Amino acid sequence: MNAIATINTPMPLQDMQTLAVAIAKSGLFGIRTPEQALVLMAIAQAEGRHPVEAARDYDIINNRPAKKAEAMLRDFIQAGGKVQWHALTDELADATFTHPQTGEVRIDWDMKRAQVAFGKKDMYAKFPRQMLRSRVVSEGVRTLWPLATSGMYEPGEAADIPASPHNGPTIEGTREAHSDARQALNDSIPLKAAAAATPRAARIVDPTPYETGAPTRKSWSQWAESLELADRDTRDTAEIGRIIAKAEVAEIVRLAQEGEASPAKTRIVAAFRSLEERYLADPPQPPKDDDLDEVVIAGQEKMEAG
Repeated sequence: MNAIATINTPMPLQDMQTLAVAIAKSGLFGIRTPEQALVLMAIAQAEGRHPVEAARDYDIINNRPAKKAEAMLRDFIQAGGKVQWHALTDELADATFTHPQTGEVRIDWDMKRAQVAFGKKDMYAKFPRQMLRSRVVSEGVRTLWPLATSGMYEPGEAADIPASPHNGPTIEGTREAHSDARQALNDSIPLKAAAAATPRAARIVDPTPYETGAPTRKSWSQWAESLELADRDTRDTAEIGRIIAKAEVAEIVRLAQEGEASPAKTRIVAAFRSLEERYLADPPQPPKDDDLDEVVIAGQEKMEAG
């Protein structure tokens, strides 16, 4: 076998979004937010695997995606690579990697080298053999077949990169913050008497999704117009995918399907369904192996440059 196995039918985006929420809420895989889960699932699907495998193959370390060494090695072997281990102890991991397209390389890591490179780490003291093995796998696979790394570091490497804390909102945090802000605003502005004795005619107001917990103050009509314009003007399938994958778009569609129906809500759902059907009818094709190699190498160089 000389290629990663592919799935026959992509998972619909709406199903991926639902599953991403479940993965984040479960807390079983170190993924804190639905957005993190959805991105990793999209990467897995783009590489031809079932999106659920993202929870098995990837980690979030210091708020960065990382690919497990076992997953790198599996994809390397599925792509035609071979590994011969010469030593695998608590002091030394040494292996030769070969691939029919890129040749052969021998990689070794010992505890002395690891301590010089990364200092004394608790994980190296507790699991020295496993940590050395992961470093050998990551370097060997990255050298001969970087496609199998998905452009990521393995978790042990990612842990040595300074943390980048997650400062963005979560679904629950956004709703609570909006609720608190609205209450504080109401408390700070006292009620005033009517300015005129003659009562004014009631205004017909298009209620804003913000009042139901969505992240912006756009009205339902404004959201409908935005999605309809996107459906009308967007031709690039990848751009359509980015639009329908946005968390705020998914949230507004969910809210439009709940509560009292209205023409604007119906338009929102219809425009989103049209975008989703167009995306699924012509999903972006994965780039060729040569193009992927260039993308992965470029991504690796950016990560190494900080």
